[in-house]
Amino acid sequence: MMEVKKKDIRALTKAQLRNFFIKQGDKAFRGNQVYEWLWQKSAHSFEDMTNISLDTREMLKAHFVINHIKVDQMQRSADGTIKNAVRLHDDLIVESVLIPTPNRTTACVSSQVGCSLDCRFCATARLKRMRNLNPDEIYDQVVAIDNESRLYFNRPLSNIVFMGMGEPLMNYNNVLKAIDKITSPEGLGMSPKRIVVSTSGVPKMIKKLADDEVKFKLAVSLHSALDEVRTSIMPFNATFPLKDLREALQYWYAKTKNRITYEYVVWEGINDKRKDVDALVAFCKFAPSKVNLIEYNPIDDGEFQQADNKALDMYINILEANNITVTVRRSRGKDIDAACGQLANKT
Repeated sequence: MMEVKKKDIRALTKAQLRNFFIKQGDKAFRGNQVYEWLWQKSAHSFEDMTNISLDTREMLKAHFVINHIKVDQMQRSADGTIKNAVRLHDDLIVESVLIPTPNRTTACVSSQVGCSLDCRFCATARLKRMRNLNPDEIYDQVVAIDNESRLYFNRPLSNIVFMGMGEPLMNYNNVLKAIDKITSPEGLGMSPKRIVVSTSGVPKMIKKLADDEVKFKLAVSLHSALDEVRTSIMPFNATFPLKDLREALQYWYAKTKNRITYEYVVWEGINDKRKDVDALVAFCKFAPSKVNLIEYNPIDDGEFQQADNKALDMYINILEANNITVTVRRSRGKDIDAACGQLANKT
């Protein structure tokens, strides 16, 4: 006889859990208790639910599973950065990163196994997209990093960036469900203002974010404001050209009044000329924005090389002369392949 596959209990809403207990002849509030164990207390198993009777726990075990992630391997960088190789219930692996600074701890989380897009400078893009992560798998990465932050840095997690493996807007529903749980008082209770979702630029989904009135911040991995250059390094730009991206970002700002962050790497011989900066300045004028110039992290083959400081200074000077806020973000965790664009499941 074929074994019936059990459902992950965390796929149920609180209302569904309450109804389940009523159908079992139990009281509805039992569903509230289980829900609290699953989300606020991040229970890994039914055995953890110590204020619930043994019979009830056995009954839950007969009906459901908890497909909790497992940190398979943890690496620590010389700069304090921690990279987790996270094993999922089906034995697929994703990576997430804890980035400590003197004032904050940031979790960089993944949203897909592999990636849906094809950026040529990113190690993750070389992995085939295997599947989207479920909301609980995203949530579990955050909980694991919060625990590590408390253990190693004696403080709770303060910020979350969706800049790990995958394109978050290609896993739209699950990412938003995860953020709902992360920000809910019945979950981790974090402020949405401390969450940044980074996208390579999917215009239709950026507009949907605006229509859904999300409260988190938006970052766009831009890297060029010239279509021919952007398409050469991010081929999907041929499908989602800058004109469409610009229109979506204007729509985003009109609806949310939240300024946009552009993430931007300057590469030698690719986007290190005056015309590249001028195009970026023009792009930044369409809606209030700021620019993060990111240090490039090589991914072995040497095709992309960080531009020299002279090119970087040119960007900074021209952006500042045009009253555009610009910051330079130094990479963390390079020695353990944990920096931007390096997540490739080498472990």
